[in-house]
Amino acid sequence: MNDRLGRTVLGNGCRVSSTTDGRNTVLADTEHAGRHRKGSLRLRSQVRQYRARLVAFRSRNRDGARRTPPGTPRRTLRRTPRPPPDYRRKGRVKVARVVTIGAAVIIATGVAVIAGVGGKTGGTNPVDPAAPPSSAVSHAPGTYLGVYTPGVPGSYAGLTAFTAATGVRPRVVVYYSGWQEPFQVRFAAMASRHGALPLVQIDPTGVSLPAIVSGQYDVYLRTYAAAVKAFGAPVILSFGHEMNGDWYSWGNRHTSPAVFVAAWRHIVNVFRQQRADNVTWLWTVNVIHKGGGIPSPARWWPGSSYVTWVGIDGYYYRPSWTFASLFGPTIKAVRSLTLDPILISETSVAPAAGQPAKIADLFAGIRAYGLLGLVWFDVNRIEDWQLASPAAIAAFRQGATASERHAS
Repeated sequence: MNDRLGRTVLGNGCRVSSTTDGRNTVLADTEHAGRHRKGSLRLRSQVRQYRARLVAFRSRNRDGARRTPPGTPRRTLRRTPRPPPDYRRKGRVKVARVVTIGAAVIIATGVAVIAGVGGKTGGTNPVDPAAPPSSAVSHAPGTYLGVYTPGVPGSYAGLTAFTAATGVRPRVVVYYSGWQEPFQVRFAAMASRHGALPLVQIDPTGVSLPAIVSGQYDVYLRTYAAAVKAFGAPVILSFGHEMNGDWYSWGNRHTSPAVFVAAWRHIVNVFRQQRADNVTWLWTVNVIHKGGGIPSPARWWPGSSYVTWVGIDGYYYRPSWTFASLFGPTIKAVRSLTLDPILISETSVAPAAGQPAKIADLFAGIRAYGLLGLVWFDVNRIEDWQLASPAAIAAFRQGATASERHAS
């Protein structure tokens, strides 16, 4: 069958993958392994079926997401200060004051000319790929508690209801956007009025990433970037999340990591050409589970100059899982690539895992690893990820309060 974007969806456990010449080939699913750590074959099968249904749901409704697990702990890693610049020794000959002033005038004039040229939009302006995007957002650990609720970005009612039920006002609010959908300025403005940053997960479902790289979608990207720039307030953008999993058209086994990296860099460069400097770029990966076919995300890493934050998605399914086992190996893999701040960008706890205890573990893990915070996936579809009891709500409120104290 086909989804609403015309993408072929097979119900027999087979995958559709793109070859280097652009053709599709069907790969038999011979793994019989789920995406989760060590559990029984029955659990793995259930998880695989759950993810397939949820991916289909998100494709139809553009408002849902899922995922999975494992690992080992790691001590808190913090940014190391940059070494001081290598100042040159004073020259033996002092430069005359008039020469210094004249040089400064020339330099200032040159900078002004360059800035004037750079202010024009279009793909002809050179962009320094080594310059990280500027951002006015805080990078302090424990700063961000986010949430995703159904109905966004069309309505803010679900987020308001979440705050009323929990007493927690989110600082990040998420919505999922299809390719070529415009930036939702009204929703972003509403989030800003509520003291929250909008986080947009842009999903290029069924879209050719080589076409993005070649510039075929530059008009769309420039329009989107111009809207974000005009909005003015900080915006978090992510493209092609969970690419190290194989359940999306842009992901593992369907699109090569090199093409994904090229597409990511191209998008960032287009935004920089438009001077959309209020963007925080969130590179979002799924938790590693090698036995379940979810490898380290290292091959998809676009480079620190193209990334502001790293997002990690993972869910508690079983009572035995802990923050260290669920997220630890992925944090370790990310830290081998970059010291950029990490946000748990999509997470929740299945009722069967014991929500109150796991919620406490989740917040404790954020503090122990020195992460930015978390985004709670509060949806009751396919699996009930919502806060399901007064005890779970109390644990969430307590964790949020402790994180706020820790961050201040």
